[in-house]
Amino acid sequence: MTFSRFMLAALPGTAALLIGIGLARFGYTPLIPALIGQGWLNAPEAVYLGATNLAGYLAGSMLAYRLASRFAPGKVVRFGMLAAAASFVACALPLGFWWFVPWRFLAGFCGALLMIVALPLVLSRMPLDRRARTAGVVFTGVGIGVAASGTLVPSLASYSVSAVWLGMALVAGTLGLLTWRGWGLAPGNTSTAAAQADTAPASGKLLTRPVLLLLIAYGLDSFGFVPHTVFWVDYIARGLGRGLAEGGFYWVCFGCGALCGPLLAGLVAEKLGFHYALLGVFVVKTFGVLLPLFSTSMPALIVSSLVVGALAPGISAVLSGRVAELVGLTGHRQVWGWMTVAVGVAQAGGGYGLSYLFTHNGSYELQFLLGGLALAGGAVLVLFSRGKQIKA
Repeated sequence: MTFSRFMLAALPGTAALLIGIGLARFGYTPLIPALIGQGWLNAPEAVYLGATNLAGYLAGSMLAYRLASRFAPGKVVRFGMLAAAASFVACALPLGFWWFVPWRFLAGFCGALLMIVALPLVLSRMPLDRRARTAGVVFTGVGIGVAASGTLVPSLASYSVSAVWLGMALVAGTLGLLTWRGWGLAPGNTSTAAAQADTAPASGKLLTRPVLLLLIAYGLDSFGFVPHTVFWVDYIARGLGRGLAEGGFYWVCFGCGALCGPLLAGLVAEKLGFHYALLGVFVVKTFGVLLPLFSTSMPALIVSSLVVGALAPGISAVLSGRVAELVGLTGHRQVWGWMTVAVGVAQAGGGYGLSYLFTHNGSYELQFLLGGLALAGGAVLVLFSRGKQIKA
């Protein structure tokens, strides 16, 4: 496969995750201080609205596999991109907390659809030796969306919060239209499919011990970085008293990490293998989440932003390859759906739980401590998740 054909096949997936995760989910984080500062929401409402987005992600993760089985996967992806753009337009109206709830729920729902359906569809078009690199390229969409939101939100928020929402809607709608035709392509050609016949176990045998351990570990990971993805900018802007502009700067650092992390993680996985690469990223991410407890200096906050930003999507990229390695591509979509449900449960529960703790004690530090402990537990589970590989 030539480089141009590789990029043509991978870039629609990059756009899908940019919209569904980079904007629909992570684009809200740097907006929280502006929503509070301009009187659109009070602090508890802004935090709980972030958790509502995670609840939508949980609902989408539970329905995505069924929708992709009933309808053409490409159609599901197209719906997810355009519905996310529509939710941004609706949020441009300052009609209060309860107006925002269904639209932020919809944005989270679409994010799960795009995560579960788009990635396996893109991987199915790739030869085996390109899948790790492909997953890395696709997940850079998350980083691009985060970096863009960290740059644009503070500047657009100086005009109005509505300008931020409409800017995200414009980006999402444009990318959806530009990649529209790419989702109508067939999953792969017959010769490729024949050469890489999938020998995945039957559906009832997919939940093996290694898969179960990784399922729990992924849930712990998703809980572990909720403090960074919900509270990080607010922690810097209001908790440390450094303002929205500086909070936006560290969110750009987070986005730069997310931009490079998946591709670097994919390349490391090609060298070390998915199992050892996954263990390594869990350990490093634990360090990144706990770092603010030891120092709030500029270098420490930059390192924490870069590391957690890189490994937020980086773990997903490596884990996706590990799942395909354990169950094959036929089982990948179903198991990846389970993984995304685990993410949704952990993020929704963690989002509401940590929001409740924050509204009652106001402690950002407790959030980082709990997140780091969850990631350390996930690393232990990954360590014991060795299993038989399926080369398809």
